[in-house]
Amino acid sequence: MAKERSISDKIWLVLKGLAMGAANKVPGVSGGIVAFVVGFYEEFIYSLQKINGKAIKLLFNRGFKSFIQYTNLRFLSLLFLGMVISYFSISKVLDFLLEHYELYVWSTFFGMIIGSVYYIAKDFGKWNRKFIAYLLLGIIAGVSISFLEPAKENDNLLFVFFCGIIGVSGMTLPGLSGSFILLLLGNYVLLLVDSVNALFDTLTDLFQGDFSFLDNSSRMRLLKVLAMFSLGSIVGLVSLSHILAYLLKHFKKITNAVIIGFIAGSLGVVWPWKLKIYDINTYGDILLDANGRQIIKGYQRYFPSEFSYEILLAIFFIFVGIFILLALDWYYKNKTSING
Repeated sequence: MAKERSISDKIWLVLKGLAMGAANKVPGVSGGIVAFVVGFYEEFIYSLQKINGKAIKLLFNRGFKSFIQYTNLRFLSLLFLGMVISYFSISKVLDFLLEHYELYVWSTFFGMIIGSVYYIAKDFGKWNRKFIAYLLLGIIAGVSISFLEPAKENDNLLFVFFCGIIGVSGMTLPGLSGSFILLLLGNYVLLLVDSVNALFDTLTDLFQGDFSFLDNSSRMRLLKVLAMFSLGSIVGLVSLSHILAYLLKHFKKITNAVIIGFIAGSLGVVWPWKLKIYDINTYGDILLDANGRQIIKGYQRYFPSEFSYEILLAIFFIFVGIFILLALDWYYKNKTSING
């Protein structure tokens, strides 16, 4: 049964949703890491698992109140409220920071992922050869994904539905960045930038009583794409949560070992020092997408060869990222000891 929460707990849940939403939008960062580190990952997975046939029967036989209690819907609603707000607020700030201070943003996330590995691994317990093997499996999978090259953009609705299922993986699998998977599939800009902006513009038009967007074929196409992506995300959330809930219940240490490996492997994705490789045609010209943006084909990672103010500042932000995770660890330990 869902537990009662205070007003402050509800506000914190919305803020946690904000953090998850922001993390999900950054390629290489997983919203699931936020859930894992902040301490509500298992409740999140088990709550999603409760969206099943039994929940539907409760809704029709006993009413909405029983459905809410069984599915822990208040918890999920507050989290998703934070995520939705994030896409129209914090995500916009992140877009700005990535455009103007890219190196320092990646440095901070790199540090946060290092901190995440420590945070999760410190309470793992005794490691044996079996768990180390699963850890290495997770690392290999994470590293392999980080070196794949992006595909071309594809707005076929069935493919977009598939992208929704895959893209939501970052919320349920810590270390597996859903937004980076979308980047590899070629649909990151289409699904997390263009379609979200189209929805924002449409809501603004509706608020002003302007329905001219109905005659805008480009806008309507993007709204259809967003609707199909959202449907795929819902299906992915529910289906993946059932699988993960089973694994956490029956193979918890193995699952955690793979998750730790995934997170460690994802360090390659957010490595701060990298150059963008743009897609070019046979004449050597950089190709542009439908919105006039340069198409990124991949990244070339490198180690800085000499120290400079910029390098030192990037290293500083790596430690800032690590400190954020250590501060969270301290905060929740302190909160637990007070409540206990």
